[in-house]
Amino acid sequence: MSSDAFHTTRWTLVRHATGHSAEGRQALSELCAAYYEPVVAFLRSGRDTDAAREIAHEFFAHLLEKPNLGGAEPGRGRFRNYLLGALKHHLSHRREHDARQKRGGRAEIIPLDAGTDTSPGVDPGDPHTLPPDREFDRQWALHVLRRATDALADEWREAGKADEFSTLQPFIGGEAASGALTALAAARGESPATLRKTVSRMRQRFRQHMKSQLAPTLAESADVDDEMRALLAALSA
Repeated sequence: MSSDAFHTTRWTLVRHATGHSAEGRQALSELCAAYYEPVVAFLRSGRDTDAAREIAHEFFAHLLEKPNLGGAEPGRGRFRNYLLGALKHHLSHRREHDARQKRGGRAEIIPLDAGTDTSPGVDPGDPHTLPPDREFDRQWALHVLRRATDALADEWREAGKADEFSTLQPFIGGEAASGALTALAAARGESPATLRKTVSRMRQRFRQHMKSQLAPTLAESADVDDEMRALLAALSA
């Protein structure tokens, strides 16, 4: 992928969009679609799946209607941090509304930190549990890996090598058992060195596809490598 692809990202379009520009709204819609499952995973804490998905649909509908939902202003960095901050605001406003309904409109309003790009704000929920931020990040990381794997598989399929990709896929992340590559090379009738080169190229393309998935959610191209490190950290947590 050319370096130019990193300069104007979907998140940049959202941040720079004025009013309800069609370009900005489309970019935000695409970003929201990509983050649906991580949001549901966050909401699933203390709720069943159906309830989590219902709230997720409500949240995204509000977000698309009013991108600066709850005062969570778009920062200069990662869309996922902005999104998590906006989600926490949405949940807080939901609780305030429910409290007013139960108390006849006399609920006390508790001030809420709007959050920043690096600290998306607090979640005044159950004091005995922590907000499942790590699960949100883990689901985000898994989603990126799935999208990158699908993109790489499509390349090999288009080249008529779908079966070969299925055979070599376990080696992309280096998780195959020691000696497995050598055994596979022998079974294929090729040298281990040749097979290692093929796997190395696969890994390089996989990394490029991962960056292609991350870049649209960032405002600056220089953030991509940092986001890759954040992704790996989320997977190892």
